[in-house]
Amino acid sequence: MEYSSPADQKNRVQISKHKFQMDANEPIRKRIVINLDSPPGTVPRSGPQSYGTPRQSRRWPKVIAIILMLLFVVVLASAVGGYFWWRHYQTTPSYAIAMIIDAAQRNDMASFEKQIDDDAIARNMISDVSQKAATRYGIALSGTLQKQIDAMVPTLLPRLKDTIHQEVVKEVKEFAAKSGPKPFILVAVAVPTLVNITTQGDKATAIAQLPNRKIELGLDRSADLWKVTAFKDDVLLQRVVDNVMKDLPAIGGVDSSLLKSLQKPKKK
Repeated sequence: MEYSSPADQKNRVQISKHKFQMDANEPIRKRIVINLDSPPGTVPRSGPQSYGTPRQSRRWPKVIAIILMLLFVVVLASAVGGYFWWRHYQTTPSYAIAMIIDAAQRNDMASFEKQIDDDAIARNMISDVSQKAATRYGIALSGTLQKQIDAMVPTLLPRLKDTIHQEVVKEVKEFAAKSGPKPFILVAVAVPTLVNITTQGDKATAIAQLPNRKIELGLDRSADLWKVTAFKDDVLLQRVVDNVMKDLPAIGGVDSSLLKSLQKPKKK
């Protein structure tokens, strides 16, 4: 055994204390500290061991991307659906009536006349005009006079067509003015609430209920275009008949002839 003097042993003790002090003065970052007091599953708030926070923060971009993608799909589907709905709406009688109202509000007669068939409206109104004119003669109406009226009214068709056109334009403008000028898209959307439309094949009927009367339109389809071919309105009919009566036999003259025939003495 090697002999150590008391002086050597004292030096060794001092060296050991110095090494212990150096170990104690080492930076804390080299130590690994495990907190045994924390409950299981708890993530430290800070320090090299906080691995949960970066993972959670990386999830948000994915969530936002998914939400934006869903919104894009919804907007795209709405746009495509709206496009096909509008294309279908353009082939309906409602669209034709919306075009008529919009043209009347803007005083665009070129667009207005594209939706109106004046010849068909006049032809469909001849029968009503003849009947209404005949009722004005009252008891003076005879079979001969009825035939005369029926024969004369169709000959007045060219002038009757112009009169009817002017009256139809006036009626539509009065109807359109009640709602006030609006963008066309609002007019198109509002038409089903203003007019009751029924469709059967290539024919349609549109009824607009006014406070004191109703207006009935008849529409015919040619390809994808609907045109007004009939216009029934009591006020319009009265105005047309007033114009036609100027060319028919005077009611006073008929009454005088009737009275003379009744006053003739019978032959014995």
